[in-house]
Amino acid sequence: MALKSASSSEMVVSSLSGRRRNTLQRRTTAVPYLFLLPFGLFFIVFFIVPIVYALYQSLFRSQRSGLGLGAPTIMFNGLGNYKDVLGDQTFFIGLGRVFLFGIVQVPVMLGVALLVALLLDSQSARWKGFFRTAFFIPYAIPGVVAALIWGYLYTPQLSPFVQLVKSLGLGGPDFLGAGTILWSMANISTWTWTGYNMLIIIAALQAIPTEIYEAARLDGCTGFKIARYIKIPMVAPALVLTCIFSIIGTLQLFTEPLVLSSISNNVTTGYTPNLYAYYTAFSNNNYYYTSALSVMLAVVSFILSFGFLKFTQRYSGV
Repeated sequence: MALKSASSSEMVVSSLSGRRRNTLQRRTTAVPYLFLLPFGLFFIVFFIVPIVYALYQSLFRSQRSGLGLGAPTIMFNGLGNYKDVLGDQTFFIGLGRVFLFGIVQVPVMLGVALLVALLLDSQSARWKGFFRTAFFIPYAIPGVVAALIWGYLYTPQLSPFVQLVKSLGLGGPDFLGAGTILWSMANISTWTWTGYNMLIIIAALQAIPTEIYEAARLDGCTGFKIARYIKIPMVAPALVLTCIFSIIGTLQLFTEPLVLSSISNNVTTGYTPNLYAYYTAFSNNNYYYTSALSVMLAVVSFILSFGFLKFTQRYSGV
């Protein structure tokens, strides 16, 4: 009887211990989801919901009857707005303009960011912390403020650069002209984002094991060869990431043309797709067509960024 009682007690203790383990395991499993919950809520409320609402709005249109003095009637339009976008020359001209912008500006910006990152990562570099901060400061300046600063420097009557060139008898460059203002915007974007991309590349460089450098030096590699054959190939994933970010940012070009439009007549309301959508919504009060414009721009951004990612994975193995 004593043995049976002891055996029953052991079974009860074992059962309770198993329940406690299961409870502890469930709590441990739930911990990561609790940490992700705040992000998930904000992601759904401020990202997913606006996208769904934009898709919903893009299926409607407003119509006024008679003299148009009353409230507009909201009517279901199906894919009518998207059909209008596909035939909208202003949208596609602005899209072509940002394509040209990106083809020139993105390689220049990433090339400068890579060069600066390699220089700061070299063993002979001094004052690394100071120069990293100095190159990063333009990114910390709000985009509107940066555009206003450069707008001042571009204005012929105010710009010290223009006045200096004029004093040398070389004529005053027109940074806000029809053929140059796009590249003036490219200069602002390059000045703003080079430091940000530089930090991403530096982080990738610092993740490279030092043993690889030591082995390369034993094989007789110099600093240039180490950068060419070791550092650049190993930071290729970071370069792809920064390029994807830059492609998306280029298609969303907005702040620079909006600010410069107040000091130059060469920036029209349809200069970029984002600017066109802004004026369509808040000047023409056509929110439903604006939703279709935004969705189409998002689709183009996805196609280009995803296509670039697949291209790099296929042909470079990144």
